[in-house]
Amino acid sequence: MVAIINPFDTGGYSLAEMTEAINILPNIYTRLGQMGFFRFEGVTQRSVIIEQADGVLNLLPTVPLGGPATVANRDTRSMRSFTVPWIPHDDVITPQDVQGVRGFGMGDAADPLATVMERKLTRMRAKHAQTREYMEVNALRGIVKDGAGSTLYNYFTEFGLAQQSTDFVLGTSTTSIQTKVRDVLRKIEVELKGETMNGVVAMVSPDFFDKLISHARVEDAYKYFSSTGAQPLREDTRRRFPFAGIVFEEYNATVTLSTGATETLIPVGEGIAFPMGTLDTFVTYGAPANLIETVNTVGLPIYARQIARLDGSAIDVKTEASILPVNKRPRLAVRIFSSN
Repeated sequence: MVAIINPFDTGGYSLAEMTEAINILPNIYTRLGQMGFFRFEGVTQRSVIIEQADGVLNLLPTVPLGGPATVANRDTRSMRSFTVPWIPHDDVITPQDVQGVRGFGMGDAADPLATVMERKLTRMRAKHAQTREYMEVNALRGIVKDGAGSTLYNYFTEFGLAQQSTDFVLGTSTTSIQTKVRDVLRKIEVELKGETMNGVVAMVSPDFFDKLISHARVEDAYKYFSSTGAQPLREDTRRRFPFAGIVFEEYNATVTLSTGATETLIPVGEGIAFPMGTLDTFVTYGAPANLIETVNTVGLPIYARQIARLDGSAIDVKTEASILPVNKRPRLAVRIFSSN
């Protein structure tokens, strides 16, 4: 990690240094981030234009005023402009945060201001990471929400598409789960439309996972499943259970929205199945910060800066992110559920 200098030093911490520091901090609470699922791509504008062609959403490039325009395909049904959401989050360092506070792991030393700054940035980074995870999981389902749980864009509604789904009917013991799995795989294969994949993962709620592994047609497969020495009867294997071509993973995550309400990322009794190894389907676009010095520059995942108050009473620590997750093939993510 970049060494954090004393913010009181002449010149302090520049925007570039602060931004570099916060962007290399650990990305906490991001399962999709661990999987490397949504590729980040910076853009130079604060809005993007997306066109739909044959069920695929494509991002259009910006061009200089008066320059040649891109030509839409003849089968394009619709085109929309989307504003990239702006997510600012601020904190403040006051003398009370530092004065008389013992340094972490130190018996008699005062807490350095730089250490306080690092702790602030780490907490702020975690909040941005959790917000991005929340937005990306919802984007998998074709919807973009903000940290308050409000729907910003519904790609299915915007482009007149219908989400695919498969009912596993897990409450019926005679249901052929393999047939249901193959149905999901075929739906995904049809919707690839020239994309590639190297497998399919289904992130499911705890309720769905329990019903799946206890189903009469699946129970023995789970009982004798062994992965890298893990034994389901002795160890926790909820992270990876392959069955009939899909790797099922329990995703039990609940976030606290900015309103104070809580929301479970995967609804009870449901799951979402999606392809892994795609090249250009799941992308999170990032716009530049709302600052003069970042105008027309390529966006970064997060920006951070510090501003010392003129009266010397505090240092404001400001962070912001402008991200828009896009699932370019919304019908690739198949909703799976059990009606009983």
